[in-house]
Amino acid sequence: QVQLVESGGGLVQPGGSLRLSCAASGSIFNMYDMGWYRQAPGKQRELVAVITKGDSTNYADSVKGRFTISRDSAKNTVYLQMNRLKPEDTAVYYCNARGMSSSFLDFNFWGQGTQVTVSS
Repeated sequence: QVQLVESGGGLVQPGGSLRLSCAASGSIFNMYDMGWYRQAPGKQRELVAVITKGDSTNYADSVKGRFTISRDSAKNTVYLQMNRLKPEDTAVYYCNARGMSSSFLDFNFWGQGTQVTVSS
């Protein structure tokens, strides 16, 4: 079993910054991609950013140039630095991790979600 613990959400004014963290723990043999998704009220969950094992990154067009994803592979932790936040960034942000467990089975787990609210 793999557990994901997210932190860093909160309330911020437009133009402000937040940094999300997600630490994975448990029976991890190898971690592949780690990423962030978000879901706003009444909308489907969407990809925000993903980072591969080789540190390649991919971003949603709506956050390019404002958000930066990074990872600390030694700690199985992924970060999302969010700058110049806009009200439309308001959503619950979910961490996702794909990898292989100690039993050599592929896994795909989600964090519990952390609320990000951008409002004046």
